[in-house]
Amino acid sequence: MKLIKLHIALLLFALVSLSVFAQNKTFKGYTIENDTVTFRFDVRDYSKFTKEHTGQRLEFGDFNIAHVSVSGAFNNWSREGWKMTKINNYIYELKKCIADFNDAFSWEFKYVINDAYWAEPTKKDGNISKAIKNGRRLGVYNLKMYTAYPSKNGNATFKLKGFKDAKKVVLAGSFNKWNEQLFEMNKTDYGWELTLQMKPDVYQYRFIVDGKWMEDPHNPSKTPNEFNEFNSVLNIQKHITFALVGYPNAKEVILAGSFNNWNEHAIKMEKTTDGWVYSLPLSGGKHHYKFIIDGEWITDPDNPVREYDGDGHINSVYMVK
Repeated sequence: MKLIKLHIALLLFALVSLSVFAQNKTFKGYTIENDTVTFRFDVRDYSKFTKEHTGQRLEFGDFNIAHVSVSGAFNNWSREGWKMTKINNYIYELKKCIADFNDAFSWEFKYVINDAYWAEPTKKDGNISKAIKNGRRLGVYNLKMYTAYPSKNGNATFKLKGFKDAKKVVLAGSFNKWNEQLFEMNKTDYGWELTLQMKPDVYQYRFIVDGKWMEDPHNPSKTPNEFNEFNSVLNIQKHITFALVGYPNAKEVILAGSFNNWNEHAIKMEKTTDGWVYSLPLSGGKHHYKFIIDGEWITDPDNPVREYDGDGHINSVYMVK
């Protein structure tokens, strides 16, 4: 009986391990957790290095490491700017806040040693892209980082009911440049499922069931694509709280902005001991707004970020990332 229990425990552990492995096996060179990007270079993960300018291919034993940097589209491929911290004889790390990056869904990057030697990924790595310079392929690969990533506590769960006889189901979309291998879904009792952590924005996606592309049959929000079919659409939003300090004698304060077509009546702010507040979900990107205090329009006095709109009006600006 004890032996049976042990076998069951080992089987459950193996299934859990396989599930975790399936979600993380394809990412190389970085992890994202709690809005922190950790770049991780392990020299043991690379067998070839290319010398800058000459293109000479070297092995790790051909040179000594003085320092390692992260170089990519996000820092204009700087060789010196993003120096990494040495953890041990093999591993170097650098942590960055994901909010420090621009609004792109993915970036290409590489590791460069001593400002001169590029660590070369292989075609076996899942998150790669063919390196191109001035329209010419270089015969090597760059790593790719995606802002969307599998997480059991993520903010978007994709479900596909049925297809229990399918061997593999992949989630592909604008959030991973329609990669056909990266996000393999997990089989469940009802079908297939995958939870991602995603930045606020509007995304398009499809499922790939054993190589066949299809829209999400349970999502009515969709848009036509170039193949005379449809992509499913998902709008990831983030709750934002707008606050106006003071104005205790005001009878009514309205929040109006580009997010509600500047409606002068819809969003009535709530009075507090400090002023007025209102929370609402917003999509990713730039939003213009103003407060209307007893009929008088004002910009946010505590927000220095302002812009003119197309009609010449100056508005406060809030960026949702």
